[in-house]
Amino acid sequence: MLLLNPKKYKDRNYPDERSKEIMLKTIEFFENKGLKKMKEDLYSFEFTYDFAEFCKKEGIFETLFLPKGYGTDDQYYSTYRMYEFSEITGFYGAAYWYMYHVSTLGLDPFFLGDNEELKHRAVAQLRENPLCAFGLSEKEHGADIYSSEMKLYPQADGTYLARGSKYYIGNGNEASTISVFGKIADTDEYVFFMVDAHHEKFECVKNVIQAQNFVSEFILHDYPITDADISARGQKAWDDMLNTINICKFNIGSGATGIVTHSFYEALNHAAHRNVYHKFVTDFPHVKRLFMDSYLRLIAMKLFGLRATDYLRAASEDDKRYMLFNPIMKMKVAIQGEEVHEMLWDIIAAKGFEKDNYFSQAVMELRGFPKLEGTRHVNMALIAKLLPNYFFNPKEYPVIPKRNDATDDSYLFKQGRTRGYGKIQFHDFNIAYNSVDLPNVKVFKEQIKAYQDFLMASGMELGNQMLNDFDFLLAVGEVFTLVAYGQLIIESAKIEGVDDDRLDMIFNMFVRDFNRYALDIHSKSSATDAQKEACLKMIKNPVHDKEKFDRVLEKNIYSLVDAYTMNP
Repeated sequence: MLLLNPKKYKDRNYPDERSKEIMLKTIEFFENKGLKKMKEDLYSFEFTYDFAEFCKKEGIFETLFLPKGYGTDDQYYSTYRMYEFSEITGFYGAAYWYMYHVSTLGLDPFFLGDNEELKHRAVAQLRENPLCAFGLSEKEHGADIYSSEMKLYPQADGTYLARGSKYYIGNGNEASTISVFGKIADTDEYVFFMVDAHHEKFECVKNVIQAQNFVSEFILHDYPITDADISARGQKAWDDMLNTINICKFNIGSGATGIVTHSFYEALNHAAHRNVYHKFVTDFPHVKRLFMDSYLRLIAMKLFGLRATDYLRAASEDDKRYMLFNPIMKMKVAIQGEEVHEMLWDIIAAKGFEKDNYFSQAVMELRGFPKLEGTRHVNMALIAKLLPNYFFNPKEYPVIPKRNDATDDSYLFKQGRTRGYGKIQFHDFNIAYNSVDLPNVKVFKEQIKAYQDFLMASGMELGNQMLNDFDFLLAVGEVFTLVAYGQLIIESAKIEGVDDDRLDMIFNMFVRDFNRYALDIHSKSSATDAQKEACLKMIKNPVHDKEKFDRVLEKNIYSLVDAYTMNP
């Protein structure tokens, strides 16, 4: 099955027994806990201590987080395993996912850094306490990471005193391994250093949100730091910070996919057994359309995520295509999750508010996922820099196979300098689009050609427009993102065995998305007359096929009725 179903997860192919053990034991933990206790903990804001203890007992973070050379002899870091675990924890609750996610963020700066002894110290601490934290953002600066006021003040004996505060820091209440980003006071150079939430000079002020997960504000009051606590300085510290985000915030998309998958099962089960006006809810035409589009968007999220994982695992100094697919995973996949959830909520209506189901929990939790990586414009600004090379300057690369093998993703911890982003090249997207002969893919290709004509008609003016008008940038970037999104979905569909009926139906939906984005560009005040005319040429009718619609609905969607229900 493409969609995560915990009741059938044991049937998956795993790269090794340890990977299988981690996933199955994690599912067992949550199913044994049950939905009722999970909801009780949610409403009482009970921190995820039980999950932390489980992860410690089973050594799960130790296995998942550490690259080769640390831990056991057969240790390896796999983005594929991280994707699976992220989706599973998201499936059961954002608080569990968040505890896992921010722990990866907190640990990785040390494995990207220069201090080998500090890496081994972090490993030892991880075994005693699996919770880590990433001390980056600050209350007054938010996503403005250039303006850090956290400082290390040099002392006469060669040590430092850390002064300053951090804000929105997950696990800041309990983490013994916290990577803190700041500056050296007298030189203003960037620095990464380690602190412990249990130190007397560490003050956890409060949880800044009202939720089960702990998103802290903390203050360092002349916290003593030595060179042994420093991971990196200067440009290296800056690069390590950005590369940590590259590695870890990929989890946002897979976590959102997990949440929506659980809600999908719940909504489908409810609708299939709900009879109103002498008809089951699943028989109403508008409900059929909502289930079709929500299912298609959901499997598209999964297909893209799996394929984007392959590109992260295959990354090298000569192949940085993941730098496009990564922000799409963080931004678009999470936003698609919101769209899916809104459609599901339209189906189940008031049921979505009920306190005893999972859906009401997801309503609260899913909204945060697209906001976890700064804001939407941060990712779109990155994506837009890659637009010229993607469409007009392709490069040949060897074909990347499915990468679920038990090998170390060693390059991710050796990414080095973060400059030269706009010079990254990609393989010709037409290879994927020309590999299938489906009605709606053909229409989509016509839209891509019209978009390329729009880019050509815009000329050099487009760059200035996007630089000075982020609203315009977002609109133009949505189309670019959709093209890259569709490319990887076609590649992934072949690997995962998705049939032509579903793939064509996905692109029926994407043609409609393309129309929506084209009209959005057309309506912008900064769009020129030539651009508006080019936008209208992007608008195409999708190819509708009722028999195909009915086949997918019965074979792939309504066949999932009662396929999964969480243990009570």
